[in-house]
Amino acid sequence: MPIQFVTYSDLRLHKNKMDDSRLRILKNNVAVSRDKDTFLSHSSKDVEYLPAVIDLLQNHGASVYCDMDDQELPAVPNSETANALKDKIRGSRKQVVFVTKNSKDSKWVPWELGFGDHCLNSENVALLPASENAGDQVWARQEYLGLYKHIVYGRMKGINYPVWMVYDFRKNTATKLSEWFNTVECL
Repeated sequence: MPIQFVTYSDLRLHKNKMDDSRLRILKNNVAVSRDKDTFLSHSSKDVEYLPAVIDLLQNHGASVYCDMDDQELPAVPNSETANALKDKIRGSRKQVVFVTKNSKDSKWVPWELGFGDHCLNSENVALLPASENAGDQVWARQEYLGLYKHIVYGRMKGINYPVWMVYDFRKNTATKLSEWFNTVECL
């Protein structure tokens, strides 16, 4: 089975399977910035998919910070927002960038990615690409996205079943997603 990128349909289906209490807990938990080890970057146009993305990451060992309902951030983004996000990225061990066709239009996603790359080391940054179908790479229009590993689903050498993994397409190597969250590459 070749690697597959997550699709919008996969994320909608996953979210629909989550009950209301789980969604409420998830939403309240990610906005609290204390003790979070993973910063999730995303376009505000992709908010409908975030519960499924966060659940996926948490199910593999991440403690996720996402700004979607962070009451500590200003209502209207400004330089104070940028400073707060810088602090949250600096305080993280990992950064996951949820990349879709909307990411290229976001003011914040490229900035957060660049800052995370600088502060955390590119080995601690991974893209979670999503599109209409599992082979579509419309999300990859920005050339610099080719610098990062991708979170994908598929078979790894030595494992007889498909798993979520962090895939380095340049080296054709992969690490199980849960293992990637448990390691930190130093600068």
